[in-house]
Amino acid sequence: MAEVKIMTTDSEIMETFSIMQQLRPHLMQDDFLIKIKRLQHKYDYTLVAVVVEGKVKSAAGFRITESLAWSSYLYVDDLITDENSRSEGYANLLFDWLDLEAKKNNCEQFHLDSGVQRHDAHRFYLRRKMDITCHHFQNTL
Repeated sequence: MAEVKIMTTDSEIMETFSIMQQLRPHLMQDDFLIKIKRLQHKYDYTLVAVVVEGKVKSAAGFRITESLAWSSYLYVDDLITDENSRSEGYANLLFDWLDLEAKKNNCEQFHLDSGVQRHDAHRFYLRRKMDITCHHFQNTL
């Protein structure tokens, strides 16, 4: 049976690495744990995963924060389902959990950014009734 689990121990965090690397290919296994711990400490980043029979099928990293533009909101930094486990409902399970987490924390909004090339993800977000509300701009320094 699938369960959504907050990944807190070092070994649990490392269990998400191979899936997170599918989303973020630049990640290196040697410093993954250090990066996650730093994000947790500095930004209250939370790492959650859908676990089935001890295997991570989907994972997300998020923060609950506040801004002048959006008041309180849950921001999803990372959301990925293992490429060999797609279309099995794991992303929906995780998304439902994140939505409930936002509501439990009195967030007024739920936000995420998605790369322009990720068309399958965009179809999923639109089916989940998300709106495209802005353009995200970047300048590499």
